[in-house]
Amino acid sequence: MTSISRRGNQIIIDAGRSDHLASLNVLAWLADSWRYRGLLRNLVTRDVKVRYKNSVLGVLWSLLNPLLMMLVFTVVFTVMTPAGGAIHHFPVFVLCALLPWNFFSASLIGATGSIVSNSALVHKVFFPREILPTATVLAELVNFCLALIVLFAMIFIFGIGLTPWALLLPVVMLIQLMFTLGVSYILATLNVFYRDTQQIMSVVMLAWFFVTPIFYPVSILPRNYQLWGMSIDVWRWAHILNPMTSLIATYRVILYDGAPPAYDFLLRTALTALAFLLVGMYICRRFSPRFAEEL
Repeated sequence: MTSISRRGNQIIIDAGRSDHLASLNVLAWLADSWRYRGLLRNLVTRDVKVRYKNSVLGVLWSLLNPLLMMLVFTVVFTVMTPAGGAIHHFPVFVLCALLPWNFFSASLIGATGSIVSNSALVHKVFFPREILPTATVLAELVNFCLALIVLFAMIFIFGIGLTPWALLLPVVMLIQLMFTLGVSYILATLNVFYRDTQQIMSVVMLAWFFVTPIFYPVSILPRNYQLWGMSIDVWRWAHILNPMTSLIATYRVILYDGAPPAYDFLLRTALTALAFLLVGMYICRRFSPRFAEEL
C-alpha cells in the first residue's frame, strides 16, 4: 500500500518498500519499478503528451518522421550518390536501422537531462531517481513501437514479407532497452554533476551515428585494415566496441534478410547490455542521495 510522509522539506512516496538505496540488483530495480509503476506511468504519459502538444498531426508524427527520413536517405544514397542503389529495397534497408537508432539517440539525449529538468520534483518528492531517465526511455520506446508500423508496411509493400525469425524482434528490442537504460542512467547521473554532458551529447551522437551501419551495410567494413603496421579487423571490432552495430545488424537480419541472427554476437551484445544496465543502475543509485544538493 502506498503512503505519503515527509522528510524535512521532501514528500516521501512510500510504496511499501525497504530502503531502495540499499538494494543494487536487477530484482530490486524491477521491484521498485513495479511499486512506483503509477508514478512511472504518469511520467511516461506526460512525456508522450508533451512531445505532441499543440501539434496538428499529433501522434501521426511517429509515423511520418521515419517516412520522411527514409525518403531523404533514399534520395541521397540512390539518386545523388547512386552507390546505395546497389542495395536491394534500399528504403526498407534504411528503416530497419534508422528506427532502432532514432529510439536509441532520442532516449539518450532526453534521458541525459531528465534529472536536471525535473529538479523541482527531485527537491520535493522522495522516490527512486532512476525513475526519471527510465520514463524518458520508455516514452521513446512507445514512439519506436508506433514507428514499427511504418517498417512493417514497407516490408509488405516491397514484397519482402516476414519469416519466423521476425519473432525474435521482442528479444532484440529487450536487449536494446537494457543497453539504452544502462547508458541513460550513467549520462543522467553525470549531467547532474557536470552539465557539459548534455551539451556534448549532440556531437557524440552524431559521431556515433556515422560509425554505426545505418545507411551502409556492415559487410563493407574491412576485415584486414593496416594501421601502423598492424592488421585490424574493423568489422569484428565494430561489433565488439559498438553494441549498436550488432543490434542494428540483427534487426536487419531478422526483418530485412529473414534469416537467423549471428547468435555469438547477439549473446555478447546481450551480456554487454546487461553489464551496462547493472553499472548504470549502480552509479545512479550510488550518487542519487547527492542529487538534491547538486541541483
